[in-house]
Amino acid sequence: MKSKITTLALSLLTFFNVLAQKNEFVKQDSIIYPIHKTNIGKIAFMEQTKAIENFKQTDFLQTFELKEKTDFNIRVFLENSLTNYLHLLSPNSTAEELTKNGNYQFTFIVDNKKVYAENLNVGAGTAETKNQKTIFRVPLISSINEDSWGKFLWNRFFGNGGQEAFSEGEHLLKIEIRPYLKLNEIVTGNIIAEGQLKIIVPEIKIDEKLVKVQQIKQIKDWQISKEKIDIAKIEDLNRKIAKKNYREVTSIVVIKNGEILIEEYFNGANRNTLHDTRSVGKSFASTLMGIAIKEKYIKSEMQTLKEFYNLKSFQNYSHAKDSINLKSLLTMSSTFEGSDMNSESPGNEENMYPTKNWVGFTLNLPIDKTKQINKQWDYFTAGCIILGDIINKSVPNGLEKYSNEKLFKPLGIKNFKWQFTPQNVVNTAGSLQLSSLDYAKYGQLYKNNGNWNGKQILSKEWVTKSLSHQINISEDEFYGYLFWNKTYKIEGKNYEVYYSSGNGGNRIFIFKDQPIVIVITSTAYNTPYGEKQVEKIMQQHLIPAIAK
Repeated sequence: MKSKITTLALSLLTFFNVLAQKNEFVKQDSIIYPIHKTNIGKIAFMEQTKAIENFKQTDFLQTFELKEKTDFNIRVFLENSLTNYLHLLSPNSTAEELTKNGNYQFTFIVDNKKVYAENLNVGAGTAETKNQKTIFRVPLISSINEDSWGKFLWNRFFGNGGQEAFSEGEHLLKIEIRPYLKLNEIVTGNIIAEGQLKIIVPEIKIDEKLVKVQQIKQIKDWQISKEKIDIAKIEDLNRKIAKKNYREVTSIVVIKNGEILIEEYFNGANRNTLHDTRSVGKSFASTLMGIAIKEKYIKSEMQTLKEFYNLKSFQNYSHAKDSINLKSLLTMSSTFEGSDMNSESPGNEENMYPTKNWVGFTLNLPIDKTKQINKQWDYFTAGCIILGDIINKSVPNGLEKYSNEKLFKPLGIKNFKWQFTPQNVVNTAGSLQLSSLDYAKYGQLYKNNGNWNGKQILSKEWVTKSLSHQINISEDEFYGYLFWNKTYKIEGKNYEVYYSSGNGGNRIFIFKDQPIVIVITSTAYNTPYGEKQVEKIMQQHLIPAIAK
């Protein structure tokens, strides 16, 4: 009797599976593994990856200790493939439209509080996997740095509240997955998989010597400030850096009234370390342009590209290129079809780097007819290459020697390292390396209106133009001549700053109404937390500790 019932149950199961497949919008993988059948709609957490054929219920993690150099994966068991779920959100869309405009939404909940939700980029996963997969694995943390969109998803969660949520101790992590589709608007479906486990964050023991405010040693060119600071806030900052709450910070220097107020080094850096601050170097292109104009090697920033290049000899020539001026490149408001914020843009910097001629790459770009010159801001690294090339061909002996004679020597900067373009021209797009105190000299030069030790290196007029609201980026952010601008609002007071900015949280801040320059260096390149943590460092620690 029992075997007859079992046979009947299997027959019915087969019947309903066949029926479900007939109703599929696109053909998907069959649900064949017992572990899958018993866990539809669930997320399994695991450390080491185990093949699905050998995966058992006992392999589901219930507890995980969060630490570096470990492995942390999820395996997702679905009833339908993503495309079939998306079809329910938009029955009239084709499979191609669904795969091009939809993906999974991940929600991270810690201790019953929603911390972060993200609609995965539609490019995460191929159309084939979206159509077929009913089970998939996502590496969130990998000891071998496995390349996956899951790694970046986890890092973005960590950089957007996850790190703060995972304080030392025990926590409950829950992940929910839904389908989402963006056509005219974003539509989100119901939960299609979820799972939770206990996260243990071990206590990180540190040497308390790392917390103490570091003593500033005497150095030529700088006096040491005797002004008071809020030591508790700086020690709290140092503790968070030591415990890796703020990661990969290498130095913090604060200059107040032209004197060193704070000088802190971390993660193996010291006073002599040369820091690769990435796009901070763009501001130096503006500086050297200003010096070249001051010395009349270049007439003004209003000169157009046709005065330096035979634009008709490059691809995609149009009369609109003739009117592109140096100012539009300094303010990132030219009409080139180039945007580093858009991965699909022909002029995206990632398309430039593999080419043999960066100047040719840029001048070959077409014009974006939707843009108006000097009206629309769009981050455009390739434009800085053109500025460097123009300076290089306009000044005597080229830009490398010119920068040393006219900027670095007058500032007493002896150790620096440029990168170079394929044409062996100084790379004015970034990665100029200086010590932290020498970056501070550069910031102080602007605070001094272009003067250093009685010598006018930059004209006051150029400093004013550079540190001004040349073009609007957003509601409360502006751009000057390759300098950013924003205002910090802390305890009811506004602190307006102009700053150089580089990938990973590298900054030189020049305060508008305070006698302060701040340098922060970091190696957190291409991470979701590098940029965010520098904002926390400024708002929660540095400005409250030093400003009046």
